[in-house]
Order: sequence, then C-alpha cells, then structure tokens
Amino acid sequence: MSDFDLVIAGTVVLPALVIEGGYVAVRDGKVVHVGEGAAPHAHERHDFGNALILPGAIDAQVHSLSQKHQEDFIWSTRSAAAGGVTTIVDMPYDEGNVVNSAAAVRQKVEHASPQARVDFALYGTIDPAEGASRIAEQAAAGVAAFKFSTFGTDPVRFPRISPPLLQEAFIEVAKTGLTGGVHNEDDESVRAAMAKVKASGITDWRAHGMSRPPLTELLATLQIYETGAQTGCDAHVVHCSLSRGYDIAADYRARGFGASIECCIHYLTLDEESDVRRLGGKAKINPPIRPRAEVEKLWQQVAAGNVTIVSTDHASWSEDRKTNPDMLANASGVPGLEAMVPLFVKGALERNIPLTWAARLMAANPAKHFRLKDKGALEAGKDADITVLVNRPQIYDAARSGHNVVGWSPYNGIELPWTVAGTWLRGQQVFDGTTVAEPGGGRWVRP
Repeated sequence: MSDFDLVIAGTVVLPALVIEGGYVAVRDGKVVHVGEGAAPHAHERHDFGNALILPGAIDAQVHSLSQKHQEDFIWSTRSAAAGGVTTIVDMPYDEGNVVNSAAAVRQKVEHASPQARVDFALYGTIDPAEGASRIAEQAAAGVAAFKFSTFGTDPVRFPRISPPLLQEAFIEVAKTGLTGGVHNEDDESVRAAMAKVKASGITDWRAHGMSRPPLTELLATLQIYETGAQTGCDAHVVHCSLSRGYDIAADYRARGFGASIECCIHYLTLDEESDVRRLGGKAKINPPIRPRAEVEKLWQQVAAGNVTIVSTDHASWSEDRKTNPDMLANASGVPGLEAMVPLFVKGALERNIPLTWAARLMAANPAKHFRLKDKGALEAGKDADITVLVNRPQIYDAARSGHNVVGWSPYNGIELPWTVAGTWLRGQQVFDGTTVAEPGGGRWVRP
C-alpha cells in the first residue's frame, strides 16, 4: 500500500524558489513532503509535466453578499474553485446583515457553510452608533480581521468611520492581535471632487477618475497608517491604486510600524485610458482604475517587495447596476475570483517577475496576515491546498466558463497563457478543469 494519498508532480512554485521537476506529496489532507525528481507512488497520482504547481490562493477581499439574491457563497466559492482560490476572506458589508456583532458572525457562518465549495474566513466591522464596543466579541467569535472605511458609501451597510472613531476602533483591535483594514478614500475630498465633476456636466467614463483624484486616496492612506502608529494597531490598506501609496507603507514599515498594503488584480491589469474608456460602468471601482503608466509602476512595486497581498475585491454586481451611461450612477466593484491567479501569472511572466511572488502575495502573506496557521504554503503540516496551471492559452470569457453568477467581466477578451486545470482543497479535488465540487465541502477557518 502506498504511503501517500495524493502526489502531484510538475513545476512547484514556492515563496523562495521554483522546483522544476518537483512534486507535492499529501496524506490525510496535509502536505507531507515537497521534493524534486521522480515522484513517489500514491493512491492518486497526477504528473502534469511542466505545469505550475502553486499553493491554493487565499483571496483576501471578497464580497459574496453585497447584493441581495445575487451571488452568495454558492457562486463566489464556485468561481474561487475554478480560479485556483482555496480560501476566501469575505467582507462584512452584507446587504441586510452587516457583520458587526458576534451574533452576526455566527449567522453568517451558519448561512455560508452549507454553500461553500472552498474554505472561508470572515471580516468583522462596527456600527458607528455603537462605537468600538463589539470588536472584542467579534474577535472571540472568530473573525480574521476588521474592516473600516474612511469614505461612506452607505450610512448603514458601508458607513464612513470618522478619524476619532477609527482611533477608538484601532485601540480595541490592537488588543485582539488582529489587523485593522481600511478602505482608503478621504470622504470630504472625494465629495468635493464629485461635486466639481457633476457641476462640469461630465458624465462619461472620465467622470469616475476625476471624482477621485490621487490626493483623495493618499490623504486617507496617511491617516490610516498614522492612526495605526499612534494606537499600536497593525494597520492595513485594503486596496491601493497608486505607487505612492506603497512608498508610504514601506516607509512606515521601515520605522517599525505594522503597515501592510493590498493591491487588487484590477489595478495590475486594467487602465483608465483604454479599459475604462471601453467598459464604462463595468470598470467602475473604488479607488478608480488609473492610467497605464501607474499600472506599470505597481508592477515595479511588486518586484521591489512593497506589496503585501494581491486580492480581487470581488463583487458580482448584476449587469443592470453596471451599465448606466452616467458613470457615477453605477455600483462600484467587479468580479475577479476566477481570473486572479491566471492574470497575475500572465503579468508577472510578461515583466520577468519571478513566480515566487505568486506564492507569497496570493498565499503565504495572506495566511500570515489573517493568522490562518494551516494555510498558505506547500510545506509539511499545512493543508494540502493546491492549484495547477497548465500552459494552455485561452481567451477569458466569464459567460462561457459557467462558473460565474454574472455573464460579464472586465477581463473578458484577455488572453490567459496559463489556465487553471485543477484545484485541491485539503487534498480533495474541488475543480478538475471543467467541473466544480458540490457545495458544503468548504469550511469556516478562523485565526
């Protein structure tokens, strides 16, 4: 009888090196051994040749429930499995049940567990009317981090957290040992810029970028990190579209403060002058997509090691909420779970950036960030969460794939040279290149 349940062979991508002709051996849902050369026998064995064997991705920013009766975990985790994402960290701004109490955490776990095809962790947040009083109870209930916003999209579901309240919240988050993540747009500055755009009469694709110029993002970024520095809280900017933001984060880290920063895959892929012009509302995201020159600067920040995490900020809005000719009237956010890993691999290879960054930014770093000790690495003792990409070019089409609740994507039409051919969750295959596992196999994971 073989000693291993599963062996997967190919080009193994680790955070520090790439093993050509390598393999990953699995027993009882855990990685037992990563080696080089002839792969050992196993009950189940796959030799993928020169395919890329990556740790299952952890998407640090997913909105499964932002629109009622739309996506839910039944679809978000399906897209995740098909995209090589084995854990999603879901945001707390759910329409109808904002996760800002221990009871709301338990309700969401009970709701999501029967639907989940991959593992999930949860963010918590606060109700401004209650202040920071429920942070401790949410940490005890199992949230993996906290999320706040310096900009208010909705007074109930996505409220602005004022500077004094953010300070209060960070003080309480610091006591939990978790991270305070913040949406980084200065409310007053954005509203002033939006008023100017509306007064000008500009409503087309240009309006969104004009309504959120770089300074609106950078002022909030500075506030977030300085609040963290003053309170002893690990401060995290949940999305940054500007190279300057990564410089600011690196400066705080160099001075000994906890200052992490996240880059969404859309900021590494799309640009304002071509994609936003072409897509209009389907490319409306907060903060906005920036010019191509800024996109390339972000890849330089990846290569320099100044990016902590790469995520999607996945939000599958129905098409009717993304096609208003008035750019500012559209919902903000795009789906991305199925495309993130192939898009990052494509972008890195095109710029001669080592694929080790894929293992770090989409697996090892988010696992550490959310204190998920069993996740994030192809190393002995960790969950056998594995993603296989084969060199089989395809033109991405979200509708054709069948794994997305919406039939649109800002990435439609992009050629992906590497395609997800298989995804394993704790040693069990949840995607075989065509079919996704049934709901219920995913688990809630907590720090």
